[in-house]
Amino acid sequence: MKVVIIGGGIIGTATAYWLALQRAEVILIEREPDVACQTSAGNAGVIAPGYVTPWAAPGMPAKVLKYLFKATSPVVFRPRMSLRQWRWIGQWLGNCELERYRRNKLRMQRIAYYSRDCLHEFLGRHPFDYGRSQGYLQLFRSRFDEQMAAPALALLQEAGIAHRQLTAAQCLAVEPGLRHARVQVRSGLYLPDDEAGDCAAFARQLRRLCEEMGVQFRFDTVVSDIAVEAGQVRGLQLHTGGLREQIDCAALVVAAGVDSHALLAPLGIRVPLYPVKGYSATIPILDTEAAPRAAVMDESFKTAMTRMDGVVRVAGTAELGDEGLQLRQACLRTLRQVMQDWFPRAGELGAARFWVGRRPMTPDGPPLLGPTPIGRLFLNLGHGSTGWAMSLGSGRVVADLVTGRTPAIDIDGLTLARYR
Repeated sequence: MKVVIIGGGIIGTATAYWLALQRAEVILIEREPDVACQTSAGNAGVIAPGYVTPWAAPGMPAKVLKYLFKATSPVVFRPRMSLRQWRWIGQWLGNCELERYRRNKLRMQRIAYYSRDCLHEFLGRHPFDYGRSQGYLQLFRSRFDEQMAAPALALLQEAGIAHRQLTAAQCLAVEPGLRHARVQVRSGLYLPDDEAGDCAAFARQLRRLCEEMGVQFRFDTVVSDIAVEAGQVRGLQLHTGGLREQIDCAALVVAAGVDSHALLAPLGIRVPLYPVKGYSATIPILDTEAAPRAAVMDESFKTAMTRMDGVVRVAGTAELGDEGLQLRQACLRTLRQVMQDWFPRAGELGAARFWVGRRPMTPDGPPLLGPTPIGRLFLNLGHGSTGWAMSLGSGRVVADLVTGRTPAIDIDGLTLARYR
């Protein structure tokens, strides 16, 4: 069967792999010159199923207000005269209630844990080198941070997920580089089974493997129209340079991140997707002993610091309301402060490479996988900041659905049906 995938981030590339493994004829369409050039390019690199959590959480509205007018802030809100923006915010606020948070976090953890299992199974056959590290440490600066994390901690305990609550001294034992920190850590939470690695490096190796399996990648190509007849997807119109081309397909997977909204809206499919911009700095390590060993999260600023093959990736900030990809100094200032607070001797900030990307976020948190009201049209989108953590599992679920197989996990609450 001929399957077309729109989107060459880690989500689309992972979907292509599983479809090729099931002997589908796969064509992946990507407007960039390679895979993982946009949102997958500069993320934190964390694969933390125990940590994945909805942005819609108890206390988050208060936290947004707390930081709204500070010079360094984990959240930047730029209100617009946009019905789409305010509708999304209204849905987000409605999901900050405790029981909805619990439900949404469990849904996210279901796909994230399955995805990690799929990744480990994959690595058993294909031992990629992508700067992988083990363990994930969350740092709390204050009592307020601990209170904000209490609902997530309760779910970890309830689910029996391996974790340890740490004193300040124990945090230093896990990450000795913290001995140079300029701020005092109050406490920490350590998840020994979580891990990290360079998402873009993995995606490029996966692309080469997919090509060996027969997947055709069409780069620098834009989808201008999706053809539907009698309620079934039939094909696509493509633009490559100045040329137009029509291709047919037996099934279509939309994995185009935030651009999926514009592709699907003309078909009458309304996905509650909104771009929440994230930033990162990739800093060359100067002192390996003063750098993080693995992945560390500053819970106050929701900023991760991840060790990756000779660099530290500092990633965070949620900017809502501006879809442009310009680097804003206020957001970069937050990344610099977090790095200087915890690992001031690790690297040279003046040599940092900065990145900004648009995270495709749903208002409740879980992604959107699987079928749509249009026959043979499937979704794999809305993973927000956890696309890397959910990629292999999401790709496998969607590939199973496309080829008529039953996924290995329950997908209730992970499909478009939850919004009807």
